[in-house]
Formats: sequence, structure tokens, C-alpha cells
Amino acid sequence: MIRRAIYPGSFDPVTNGHMDILERATKLFDEVIVAVATNPSKTPLFSVQERVQMLREASKHLPNVIVDSFEGLLVPYAATQGAQVIVKGLRALSDFEFEFEMALMNRRLDEGIETVFMMTNAEYSYLSSSIIKEVAGFGGSVHGLVPTVVEEALKLKLSR
Repeated sequence: MIRRAIYPGSFDPVTNGHMDILERATKLFDEVIVAVATNPSKTPLFSVQERVQMLREASKHLPNVIVDSFEGLLVPYAATQGAQVIVKGLRALSDFEFEFEMALMNRRLDEGIETVFMMTNAEYSYLSSSIIKEVAGFGGSVHGLVPTVVEEALKLKLSR
């Protein structure tokens, strides 16, 4: 049986913290689908297509990664992809409370879905896409905090 997992998120933009979780998840599952979520309540810096492209570039060294996007609820999308597991990264206790509620709701929607929580590397525990956008927006360096493709895309996007 192929164990397929979904790693969902807005990834606006993807950070090295996200990549840490992804790289570790690829060692646990046969395939990992990085699923870029469309969230109508957020105004993203990057389009869904741009985020998918950046993730494809950043994860090209991981042969068992598929990058895709979806709209709507995660559980039905997971079912269409044949995924049995949802991977969620945790940075702090505050992440756990929200993610725990989501995991319980996802389980209510489909009892066959399991959620696996992974703690990010302590080196990235303070990182978020919001912080990256703020620092980059004010001209600060995000070198070493995001994949190179993201660093370049931020410079290009924010120089306009």
C-alpha cells in the first residue's frame, strides 16, 4: 500500500520552516502532496500559480513530492488524491490549539483521515510567512530563511 500524505497550507510564501517539515515528511511517507490552499479570507502576496511554481522549484530535489493546489475543504480534496494522512507543522503551543481543532473536524468529516503533527526545527520556530513578508517588505534580509527561489521572487515582487 502506498502511503500518501497531504501537506496543506497557504505557503505565501514557503519558508525554510515549511521545507523542514516537508523534507522530514518525505522520509515518513511514500508520496507527499504539497497542497497550496486558496483562502478567500486572505489577500496573498503571491498568486496560487506563483506559490505552486516556487514550491515545485524548492522541492525539485525531493522525488516523492507532488505540488498541487485546491479550493474548498481539505478532506474531500485528500479523498480525491487517495491520501490517508494530513501533515501539519507546529511551531509553538499556539499553533497546536488551532491545528488540534482542525484535525478533530477533519476526522469528523472523514474517519479515515489521520493528522500527523510535526514540530519544526527549533531554528525555524519563530518563522512565519507573515514575518517573512514584513521583513522583506521593509527591505530586510530573508536570506537563509526561505528557499533561494522565494528570496528572488520576493525581491522582484516587492521592487515593483
